Amino acid sequence: MPEINPQHYSLALLEVANLTPSLMVADLCAKSAGVHILGIESTDGPHQCIKLVGSTADVMQAAEAGRALAEKMGSSGTISVLPAPLEVVRQLAHPKPVFSPMLGLYDYRIPKEKHMSTSDAIGLLETQGLVAALHATDDMLKSSNVTLVGKEKIGAAYVTIVVRGDVAAVQTAVSVGKATVERLGGKLILADVIARPHAELAALLPG
Repeated sequence: MPEINPQHYSLALLEVANLTPSLMVADLCAKSAGVHILGIESTDGPHQCIKLVGSTADVMQAAEAGRALAEKMGSSGTISVLPAPLEVVRQLAHPKPVFSPMLGLYDYRIPKEKHMSTSDAIGLLETQGLVAALHATDDMLKSSNVTLVGKEKIGAAYVTIVVRGDVAAVQTAVSVGKATVERLGGKLILADVIARPHAELAALLPG
């Protein structure tokens, strides 16, 4: 993310239910002109807070588009915009990620310098419960030429499997994974594909 004068940016907070919708929304927001992803902070439950920086008009427009996408996917979105937030609030909104040994995850996803190629599509499969997620992962990897990026958790037994590869392969894998979860009677939250992920989203993903 380029350097932004803290006196001339606004901070938009967009809270979305579940990780897969949050990643889809974050990708859409990052593709909006003049908007950058600061990070995605977990609430130790389903809701994830996407933090966007840019001008007030730009972050509001991006956040509104993100909320509309979240609702279209059956999730929900809540928006709050802080114009020129105070330094203490900026620090509070952008903390150092803390690892939770109990949950086995960091509470805040921030962009990494080294990340996966944005030429690959990414597939997202989110379930509530680990058994169906792991079984679906095995079927996904066997079904087509995709690579496992990682397994992401947000607490409350929500698990998101992330794979990458060319668009056709990822679409096949996600369809197979979704079918496996449904066949096993697992709780499917969302299964979707991002054909051309934005670099800022790719920087938030594991691996």
